[in-house]
Amino acid sequence: MADSGMGMNETPSANRVHIGIFGRRNAGKSSLINAITGQSLSIVSDQKGTTTDPVSKAMELLPLGPIVLIDTPGLDDEGALGELRVEKTRQALRRCDLAVLVLDGPDAVSVAGQENFMQPERFWLESFRRQDIPYVLAVNKSEDLTPEDRTELTALLAAETHLLFVSAKTGQNIHALKESLAQLGKPKETEGKIVGDLLSPGELAALVIPIDSAAPKGRLILPQQQVIRDCLEAGAIPVIARETEFSDALKSLAKTPKVVITDSQAFERVAKDTPSNCFLTSFSILFARYKGDLAQQVQGASAIRRLKDGVTVLISEGCTHHRQCEDIGTVKLPRQIAAFTQKKLEFRFTSGTQFPEDLSGYALIVHCGGCTLNGREMKCRLQCAKGQGIPMTNYGTAIAYMHGILERSLELFHGKL
Repeated sequence: MADSGMGMNETPSANRVHIGIFGRRNAGKSSLINAITGQSLSIVSDQKGTTTDPVSKAMELLPLGPIVLIDTPGLDDEGALGELRVEKTRQALRRCDLAVLVLDGPDAVSVAGQENFMQPERFWLESFRRQDIPYVLAVNKSEDLTPEDRTELTALLAAETHLLFVSAKTGQNIHALKESLAQLGKPKETEGKIVGDLLSPGELAALVIPIDSAAPKGRLILPQQQVIRDCLEAGAIPVIARETEFSDALKSLAKTPKVVITDSQAFERVAKDTPSNCFLTSFSILFARYKGDLAQQVQGASAIRRLKDGVTVLISEGCTHHRQCEDIGTVKLPRQIAAFTQKKLEFRFTSGTQFPEDLSGYALIVHCGGCTLNGREMKCRLQCAKGQGIPMTNYGTAIAYMHGILERSLELFHGKL
């Protein structure tokens, strides 16, 4: 699991509500974002296709709080390059908790009642519903609509529960749009716990954090920060040591920690030093439970033993960090999997948003803990793998399995997978 690059006092992007702004070219998506935020965040132009890639901006937006706004390319982009841009928009949808579909009001009136009315918007509305993404349909440029136009569009869009006539130019109903998004609610993941629901006030949690060449200078990486915070919110007491001092740290404690949480890379050594009356798990396994489906990833780990010569393993990370010479994803894990299976395997690597939709060429997917991904995108990746019958696990679960300590690493959860 890699460093997120977030400032110490900022809400991590993965814990923010992700709001995607979708619509055709020149529907006014970028103008609407600027109106919502009261800032010139997005470039506005009359030229079609100004937004060529999804652009994300983390900010505070009342009454929602910490959010990420995602400005996307037009849904109707054309040509070979346009198809690539639309593909980027589809990828952006995977991480959206909420969506705003922007409709150009005057353009919609001009084709009202025709076969091409709401094309390609219907496809995207169906995508929102299928993926259970709450959305608002915002009819923009409403300052150019007559009362009769509004009546006609309202009748045609009567099935839409959250329909608003807005104007990025005049500010009409922008406040109502913000209120509608707030009413749709925050994603459930923001209400969950990483480990705090498994700890009681006063209990000790020993965190083992290696400080090696891959560790950022002067600070802890995001999952470590978040676990510490979660422990403190539960009233538990986090005790922190490197793996080299872990054994001595245990001896100095007045009572045994309830759980030892280790970096996956130190799993084998820490397991040997952890007493049998103490639970053991890893940061990566905790995030597999917090972000997605731990049971699916535990089952996926068993596929490592069934790998055959010549198959391809996909190793995917949610972030894009600078890789060290002993990087866990591209160096250590492939080496460990090859040694464990004694097979000649092919490895492919993706990072950031580059997670393929077609997984048919892979025998196994090994994913990082996903600390920089929001729960929506992590669950989408898991569902994509499950739907195509491809086993998927994560770093910590795979390492624990290969070291024969996976069963012990799951005892903490007591059936709460």
